[in-house]
Formats: sequence, C-alpha cells, structure tokens
Amino acid sequence: MSVRSRDRLGGRAAIAGIGATEFSKDSGRSELKLAVEAVHAALDDAGLTPADVDGLVTFTMDTSPEITVAQAAGMGELSFFSRVHYGGGAACGTVQQAALAVASGVAEVVVCYRAFNERSGRRFGSGVEHREPSAEGAALGWNLPFGLLTPASWVAMAAQRYLQAYGLGPEAFGQVAVVDRKYAATNPAAYFYGRPITLADHAASRWIVEPLRLLDCCQETDGGQAIVVTSVERARDLPNPPVVIQAAAQGAGRGQEQMTSFYRDDLTGLPEMSVVARQLWRTARLGPDDIDVGILYDHFTPFVLMQLEEFGFCGPGEAAGFVAEELLPLNTHGGQLGEAYLHGMNGIAEAVRQVRGTAVNQRSGAATALVTAGTGVPTSGLILGADG
Repeated sequence: MSVRSRDRLGGRAAIAGIGATEFSKDSGRSELKLAVEAVHAALDDAGLTPADVDGLVTFTMDTSPEITVAQAAGMGELSFFSRVHYGGGAACGTVQQAALAVASGVAEVVVCYRAFNERSGRRFGSGVEHREPSAEGAALGWNLPFGLLTPASWVAMAAQRYLQAYGLGPEAFGQVAVVDRKYAATNPAAYFYGRPITLADHAASRWIVEPLRLLDCCQETDGGQAIVVTSVERARDLPNPPVVIQAAAQGAGRGQEQMTSFYRDDLTGLPEMSVVARQLWRTARLGPDDIDVGILYDHFTPFVLMQLEEFGFCGPGEAAGFVAEELLPLNTHGGQLGEAYLHGMNGIAEAVRQVRGTAVNQRSGAATALVTAGTGVPTSGLILGADG
C-alpha cells in the first residue's frame, strides 16, 4: 500500500460533539445508564439528535452493547458498529474507526462511547482474578507465577529498567504526577479539584510496586464519555467549530504482548507507540514542534515519559526534565491521575476543548493537539486540529 493511499483519512472527518457524566467513585447507576447519559450529552453538544446517529463504536471491554445503547438512547437503524480491543489502547482507535466509517461513506454520524463503574464495580487495578481459557490468557502464564498479578506490577518491571538505564530515581516519575495534579486542581470536573501535590508529596506516598508509588498510579473512576464524529462538511453546519481529525493511527510492535512485552530486547521504550507516532507524523505532515497541547495516556507515570521520547519531543532518558520545564502543556485536564480514569476517552474530550478554545486550563492559541491511548498494550493515537 502506498503512503499516499494510507494518508487519505486525514482531514476528512471531524469531532462535532463531546459529552460526559460526572466522574465519581460510586455512580449509583448501571453502566448502560452512564453510557446513554454520555451519548445524549455528546449529541446535545453537537446539536444533533439520536435519530441522526447511524454508527456506534466502543471498547471490547464495555458491557453496554451497541444495539442496546441504540435502543436505550432512542436511535434508529445502524449501518455501522464496531469494537476495539486491548483496554485503554482502544481509546483513539474508536475515533479512528468512526472516522474511517464517515470517510468511506459507511455512516454519517458515529458516536464513540465508553462507560463503566470501575471503582464501585469491577476494579481493573486489582489484576487478574478469573479469566476464561484463551490464547491471551495463556500468555499471562509467563507473568503470573512470578508474582506479576496487577497492571502496576507489570509496568513496574519496565519502569525499574528505565530508571537503571538512565541513572534516574523515582522522583523522575513524580514530575508527571505533579503536572497532572496541578491542572486537576483548577478543573472543577476533576476528582482531585483543589488538591495539587508537590514532589515531596509524591516521595511520601506509599509504595505500590517499586519503583511505583501511589501517586504514580491512575484513579479508579465511575463514569461515561462519548464523542460524536461526522464529516468536516457536516460539522461546519453544527453549533461548535469542527475539530478536524488530522491523523489517526493504531500500532502494535514486533513481538507485542498484551501488557507488557518483557521479552523485547529493550524495556526502556514503547515500540507500539513508535508505530503510532510514525503514522501520525506522516499523515498529518507535522512534527513535535507543531503540537500545541499533549494529552498523553497516563495510567502510570513512567509510560508518559517514554511516550514523549517515542514521539521525539526529547531524547531517551530526558523526558523527566522536559516535563519539569513544562516545554509542552501536558494533560491540561489533569489526566487520568487527576481528573478521571475513563480509559483515555476523557483525554480526547480535553483535546477537543483545547482546539475549540473552551478548556478550563486553556492554552493560548492552541490549534493542534496530540492524543494517545493506552501504553504497554497495542495502542492508538490522534492528531486533532482546528478547521482551516
């Protein structure tokens, strides 16, 4: 396939609406109810009705089927429905799927959604409790017998190697936590609104799995988030300025495993995100200097540093200093550490607000935003920009 044919998606679809529930630790309602609330809020924001929707995309991990959401939300016929695998790695992939459907004419208005009771219901951070037999489950047999039972323990292995390779201490990860919580402290929608932290707070927080402390780990959240995707032309006739999908990509590295690929030659990087980065830069014809805001998936702080290096914002081992100097506005909603853990979907919404110029922590002149999805897993990314 030629480079030109692979680049045809860029600029042909736009995000026209975003909507979310409140972010809490106990929603008091079903995940289906959360999904429908978020979908309705996104459609209201876009100036559309449920009858306008003919496509839905979500995560394989979502418990609310597309046809059930369509019924509960009052939609009609669907001509497109799709799901993306690998947990948080699916986030930007859902928007890519929606954009592909719109660009190819398969659907006209596609809503991406994710809703869960991740605090009051199933808590992903508790690790593997039960799994039906599968090839994916069998792969975990290389990790579980050695005590790597939770996502934090899986990430800690790579984090420890990163620190050793570059002669750093755990305070390097604290730079990410401090920046995220700074922005969360001024975001009323964030769980940690009004509660910034310092590097000393980070260093005083308890160990989860060395070298990860409590403040290196994202929250567990109940809530829902939805994104409305349509053509750029149609979006121009809707209430909000179109946020154009300049590039969208998915990526899995060589020898990729579910999370994380410990048998690679080098544990200090994220090869799957490198695959995404190369596609995004090529499709959008942009580079690191062209990005005004970075919304980088932050389920654990070490992987934010590795992402900055994979995308070329700084050299290997230099990301902690890059974050400390705030050379790129990063996770201006507070991220998943500070605002909410919605499998990355709330990060896409923040990028939309920044490009629209409506974010709580608005960056002056923000016209281009980079968004990434789950790291350590097969993943995805977006470059969003202003129309024209």
